[in-house]
Amino acid sequence: MAKQKKFFSQKKTNHLQNIAKDIVKFMAEKSSKIYNYKQIADGIEQKNPRQRELVIQTLHQLLATEKIKEIEKGKYILNLKVKDTLSGTIDFNQQGNAYVKVEDVENDIFVHSKNVKDALQGDKVLIITYKHKGSKTEGSVVEVLERSREQFVGTFELIEHKDFGFVVCDKKQINTDFFIPKSNINGAKNNEKVVVKMLDWQAGEKNPTGEIIKILGNAGEHETEIHTILAEYGLPYEFPEEVEDYAQEMDKEIHESEVAKRRDMRNILTFTIDPKDAKDFDDALSIQKLDNGNWEIGVHIADVSHYVKPGTVLDDEAYKRATSVYLVDRVVPMLPEVLSNNVCSLRPNEDKYTFSAVFELNDDAEVVKEWFGRTVIHSDKRFAYEDAQERIETKEGELADEILTMDRLAKILRAKRIEDGAITFDRSEVRFNLDENNQPIGVYFKVSKDSNHLIEEFMLLANKKVSEFVSLKNGRMSNNTFIYRIHDDPDPAKLEALREFVGTFGYKMDLANTKKVAESMNKLLKDVKGKGEENMIETLAMRSMTKAIYSTNPIGHYGLGFDFYSHFTSPIRRYPDLIAHRLLQHYLDGGKSPSKEEYEQYCTHCSARERLATDAERDSIKFMQVKFMEKHLGEEFSGVISGVAEFGFWVQIPENGAEGLIKLRDLTDDSYSYDAKAHAVYGKRTGREFQLGAEVKIKVTKVNLIQKQLDFKIVD
Repeated sequence: MAKQKKFFSQKKTNHLQNIAKDIVKFMAEKSSKIYNYKQIADGIEQKNPRQRELVIQTLHQLLATEKIKEIEKGKYILNLKVKDTLSGTIDFNQQGNAYVKVEDVENDIFVHSKNVKDALQGDKVLIITYKHKGSKTEGSVVEVLERSREQFVGTFELIEHKDFGFVVCDKKQINTDFFIPKSNINGAKNNEKVVVKMLDWQAGEKNPTGEIIKILGNAGEHETEIHTILAEYGLPYEFPEEVEDYAQEMDKEIHESEVAKRRDMRNILTFTIDPKDAKDFDDALSIQKLDNGNWEIGVHIADVSHYVKPGTVLDDEAYKRATSVYLVDRVVPMLPEVLSNNVCSLRPNEDKYTFSAVFELNDDAEVVKEWFGRTVIHSDKRFAYEDAQERIETKEGELADEILTMDRLAKILRAKRIEDGAITFDRSEVRFNLDENNQPIGVYFKVSKDSNHLIEEFMLLANKKVSEFVSLKNGRMSNNTFIYRIHDDPDPAKLEALREFVGTFGYKMDLANTKKVAESMNKLLKDVKGKGEENMIETLAMRSMTKAIYSTNPIGHYGLGFDFYSHFTSPIRRYPDLIAHRLLQHYLDGGKSPSKEEYEQYCTHCSARERLATDAERDSIKFMQVKFMEKHLGEEFSGVISGVAEFGFWVQIPENGAEGLIKLRDLTDDSYSYDAKAHAVYGKRTGREFQLGAEVKIKVTKVNLIQKQLDFKIVD
């Protein structure tokens, strides 16, 4: 009998806990409203006398734990200062569910789609947390603390025979459409791409109200879709007039009075190696043999800091942009063209102000001496990567001996870097041949060759040595504030999952320490070359890595195997490099270390802008790939499964990089289930398997330019 009593007591406790959870969620929908117990009981569907008695008991428990407050007798309000409330940034998935990232909380908190209230992607929100089914922590949005944005991009859909419409956002993470009343349509027509401004979102309303503030053009057209990407990511294609005027009016001449303050290196052989279509050349190399048989290699970087001064409109705009953005058919530059393509660009046969890292290397590519400071150079020759590669391969042509020497030294530097723990991800990048109207007429892949590695190794050397120079004094940390490029160690859980998975293919990984991990990763990437599973394993290996960011905390760069690393070599297109130039000169002049807090804010901003630029560039590539595949609708291709999810899997066509989705519901020969651990889907009856990395034959069945999406179908 005692056991039965205990059982019923536990059952009642669980029931009260469920009621408490329902009360908190109900009150969170209007967190500032005051309720009596009848309103609360009705709101959670507890209406008979026995149920209402349980509601009263639960309210007393919630008062005792301070999750609610009693404003006056019998009237309650949610207590937003309890420990179960947290604030963070909300991130939606395509199904409408979300996760809230809270600072100093290890795991993101799941929020079901029915509990997101009026939050939108990227908003800062207040959530209340509770245990779901006993153990899993979930959250409900109480209120939006700060909107991440007020302008959105989408397609206007006019409701026929009505005087209103809706804007359907392009980004699937935006979990609602915007209601547009007649007075706010402002001339937009059905199926036009527009920018909508969010005006308000009344409590209880399904959709926010918006106003169309810009018409981008007809959905699906090339210029419209590119301008849609620019608008979606807030990329200002043109500079404000005052910024252009400032740039045009600045002094662009080379003055001997300024040259006298610098190391004059104009008489030393100097050249640039860049992509054949490059317009801004922000780095150059110089080489000369010294009397002692060693080599003096100069890494010369455009001295943007000479022209872009703190506190000017030019600097404010550069910081706001923080990076140049390279879409498929255009560049959104960080600096006005007069600077990026002219004044600061290290063009051949012109004297230029530079900031240089000059190294004396012996024949084993060991750094014997180093020097950092402002210089003036004169580039003697401009090479495209293809030109330099031809000299490396044929050993003939203008400056072949110098390029071959630098190639030899670079290969030694690269081998040493790999030996010290660098990981050699060397994946090709998709590029497009465009006609005069920027339409894609061909696809090719940018593959890194020796000429690319030559430039890469000397840029890495400069970035590393500048960082060490600022950070170390007599072999010890100097505590000087600097802006670092950091790359944290991989997630151990992801590494373990990778080790288990590649083990099914017969590959082994040693995860004993960071060096063993790097060695195993390099061996794995080498061993899978040319194998059927190459693409799959490379993809999973990349996903096991963390993302590199900017920080004032020098934790090192795992992927490169460097203890100290900074970006120094591209100030024309990256603001962190400009900061590094200014700080380096400050320390060369004997200045004291500035406050870290201010520079950490710069790091956070620049990291966020870099992520945004990457997403925009990826969207433009996706659009161009879909555009290219328009003329291949209905054709068949061989492909490789590049991703697997509960609802389907993606297939990539190796010859052009295009990726399309195959929905499980379209596989009519069987009922398929998803195996996350195996990265595969299996037919329940036939046992048919579609696994990440497997080769399949597909047919292109749908091309959606607006969604930048391809649909494929399996061809048996």
